[in-house]
Amino acid sequence: MAFDADAHTEALHRDGYTVIEDFCDADTLTAIRRGLAPHMEQHRGRNDFEGFATERVYTLVARGKVFEKVTEDPRLLAILDRFLQPGYLLSASQAICIYPGESAQAVHTDDGFYRLKRPRPPASMSLIAAVDDFTQDNGCTEVIPGSHLWSDEEVAALKPSDLPGLLKPMVMPAGAAIVFQATLLHRGGANRSQAPRQAFTNQYCEPWGRTQENFFLGVPQTLVKTMSPRLQRLLGYDIWPPFMGHVTASHPLKTLEAGYVPPVLVDRVGD
Repeated sequence: MAFDADAHTEALHRDGYTVIEDFCDADTLTAIRRGLAPHMEQHRGRNDFEGFATERVYTLVARGKVFEKVTEDPRLLAILDRFLQPGYLLSASQAICIYPGESAQAVHTDDGFYRLKRPRPPASMSLIAAVDDFTQDNGCTEVIPGSHLWSDEEVAALKPSDLPGLLKPMVMPAGAAIVFQATLLHRGGANRSQAPRQAFTNQYCEPWGRTQENFFLGVPQTLVKTMSPRLQRLLGYDIWPPFMGHVTASHPLKTLEAGYVPPVLVDRVGD
């Protein structure tokens, strides 16, 4: 069946989120689990938001070809093209494993740090894909449908006692993914089960926005050189017209050429 980007776009405008039921097939899930295995059971979150019983693997896009593949999935990009300006960037890429006993996250948005007055269009878009089945007991993502349209005043007026009647648990099978406007209020749920709940998330921002992860430093250029042109652009190796993102007046792709020497090191004086 052909992918219906129009239907997903309609749901995103109406509810703030949509679900791609078959985002990852069985082979992709197997490759993802294999790629994540070496990083599991190594460290937990450093604060209540990261989750003291939650494990996160950052800069996921650079940890295997399968993670490159899902980051530039054409179905996802077809949706993002409807909401973000050309030249949008990958802002964050991480795996999130919620272990038994983890409490629910605070309700939050994913692009609130841009400090733009609400209501407004999203400055970024998010995807959360289920690597394990998402259930109400194991910490599935919970969203407040329609909250992407709320004003700052409506968000500030939200009380903890309001949440039970507003939050919708995103119960979905492994391989499904929720895509949402980053203005949507949501949280990771509490894991009351006896098993961990694994997922991964990619976030994408407007080309004028500062990314959450600094991929220029986090992804070695030796790896960037092996990536697709589309993924290189998502990591920032491109120009947002007329010249945003240039490297000493040159296109950033020039830095990937063999023998490239930064102009600031040529004929440097005073050393």
